[in-house]
Parts: sequence; C-alpha cells; structure tokens
Amino acid sequence: MFTSLRPHRDDVALAVSGLLGGLLLWLLGLHTQGGRPFSAPWITLVPLTVMASTELLRRSAPRTALTVAVLALVADQFTRGSLATVLMFTDVMYAAVLYGTPAAARRLPVATLLITVASTIGFLAWFRTPEALLIGVVTGLVSFIPAITGVSVRNHRTAAEAARLAAAQTARLAEMDRVQAVIAERARMARELHDMVANHLSAVAIHSTAALSIDDPDTSRSALKVIRENSVEGLAEMRRLIGLLREGGDDGAPAAAPTLASLDALVEQANTNGAPSGLVCTLEDTREAGSGALPTPVELAAYRIVQESLTNALKHAAPGPVTVRLDLTGDVLAVEVTSVFGSRPGPTAPGSGAGLVGMRERVALLGGTFGAGAEPDDNGDGTKIWRVRAELPAVERTMRE
Repeated sequence: MFTSLRPHRDDVALAVSGLLGGLLLWLLGLHTQGGRPFSAPWITLVPLTVMASTELLRRSAPRTALTVAVLALVADQFTRGSLATVLMFTDVMYAAVLYGTPAAARRLPVATLLITVASTIGFLAWFRTPEALLIGVVTGLVSFIPAITGVSVRNHRTAAEAARLAAAQTARLAEMDRVQAVIAERARMARELHDMVANHLSAVAIHSTAALSIDDPDTSRSALKVIRENSVEGLAEMRRLIGLLREGGDDGAPAAAPTLASLDALVEQANTNGAPSGLVCTLEDTREAGSGALPTPVELAAYRIVQESLTNALKHAAPGPVTVRLDLTGDVLAVEVTSVFGSRPGPTAPGSGAGLVGMRERVALLGGTFGAGAEPDDNGDGTKIWRVRAELPAVERTMRE
C-alpha cells in the first residue's frame, strides 16, 4: 500500500516548486483578490500548503488528489488568494484525467464543461454585467481546459502504446513467417536432393551388390558400366542443384527443373538399370499432341513422382513390366506408375520410406491428390501390382491460355 502511494519524483518536484512559488508570492504581497472574510495574510498559506500536498498524489491517487484540491481551491476563495494555488489546481485536474480511470477520463471533461457553462450563466444572471463573463472564462481556464488537455495527451499515449504493441506483434509474426519459410525451404531442398540422386544411388547400390555377389566377368563388367553411368549422372545433377543454390535460382533454374519432355530418357535409363532385375519399363503418354507445356511446378512434380516411382520399382518390384502413364483430362494431369508387387530374388537397396513422403508433399503443395499401395492384378492369377497415382491440377495452364 505504501509502495503504491509513494510519490513520483516529478510529483515531488512539482509540489516543492508550487509551494516555494506560492511562498515567494506571499512574501511579495501578491494576491489574487481582496476583501475576503479571512483576510489575514497567513491564512492564505493553508490552502496553498494543502494544494501542494495534493501534487504528491497526482499520479498515485489522482481521484483523492482532485477531491482535496477542489476543497483547497474553494477554501482559497475565502482568503486573499494565491496564483500558485490556482495553477497547482489546474495541474491536479490535468493529472486526474491523464492518470485516472477511463471512466474519470470520460466524465471529468463533461463535468467541467457543465460547471463552466453553469457558472457563466449564474454569475451573469446575478451581476447582470458583461464583466461576469470573465468569471466563466476563468472557470473554464482552471477546470475545463486542463481536463481537455489531459484527454488529448491520454489519447495520444494510448495510440502510441497500441502502435507499439502492433509493431511488436508484427515483428513476432514476421519472425514466425521467416521461421516457417526457412523450414519450408529446407523441406523443399531435401525433397529435391532426394529425388535427384536417389535413382542413381539405388542403381549403383544394386549393381555393385550384383557385381560382388555374382562371380562372372561379363556380369561384373556390365554392372560396373551401369554404376559408372549412374555415378556420373548423379554427380552432374547434384552439381546443378548446388549451382542453383549458390546462384540464387536465376541462371540454374532451367537445368534444375526437368520437364515431362525428359521422361523418355528417364524411362530408358530405368530400363537399363532394371534389366538385370527383369524389369521392363514403358511410357504411355495419352495426352493430345501439341497440348503444350504445363506450369513449371506441375511438370517438375510429375517428373519427380515418375523418377521416384521408378527408383522404388528398381529397389522393390518383382520382375515384370513397369508402366508409366500420363493423361491430361480437363484441368487435371494424372500420373500413374504400376509395377509387379512382391519380393524378387537378387540384391536390393535399403530404403528409408522418404520417397513416398516426398511425393505426397509435392502433390499436397500443388493441391492435388496422391495414393500409393498394393492391389490385385486384373489377370486373375493372384498376383498383385503396386500402383502410384497422383492427380495434379493444371489450372494455371488454362488461365494462361
């Protein structure tokens, strides 16, 4: 309790200054009025001292300070009066609006305005002289003007605090957006790096295992040839990705963003890599000739989905056909890759499951649908096929046309 009512150092300075100023005016014999009931000079110091004490509470207890100040001002009217008492009252009125409750800040300006108008009309009716208007003017200067000034300063402080909070909130949101952008960019880079090199590294792992496990010079020579081709191509694609990251994505973008036109070469390479495992890869593109290129993000996602599906087939599919199908119906590009499901003899490469996650994320970013799983084959022999199907929206293409 005592801590909350401890006067602020600025309030102490105002109280001391007001009291010393009033004492100086009293010593010089300067008063605001004369002919009052209590005309003894020393009585003027009583309201002055009380008013100075209210300055100590102007910030910590503004309501109490204003109540006591009003009584001190009324008492001062029955003495010879002091200008310092009146000036300190205006400061207490100002502080009551500035540091008081919101309700006090709303009511005091209205109350002082009504008091000013009422005193002006009352004294004008009583004295019936134009000089009576001066009493209303003085009343307004002492009460209404300080109250209005307090409202103005309070509103400015409230607006400044709101602006500060808004700026802090904006900074926090910007930091959250930056963190989310960094996380999204890291995820994108991880997907891109995985899709670029997983196919080549899987082929290297499978053929190197075959070369080590099969003691045949021709088989080893063929495996080493495939290993060399995939190693060189994998390194080239990694260099393109690193160059793209270093250059900011301007010069290296075309090289790092393959299109559906490159699927023939991708399927042919998959045929070469999968031949020792009994895989036969084919491409069925049912899109209309001359349909034009799709938006770059769509083509890149479709290419990476086919690439990752062929990689998974190379690692896990049983011997048999691997079919890649493309179909464009309206504003939807359908990408489907099927292979024979089941274990197959021969070496396989370990997988972490990141491929399916990456494909699902790519499709989700474009607002499409994705599905992958085993299902019975239509030939009725009990075999199953592994089907990967993604439907990607091509709305941007339609809008551009």
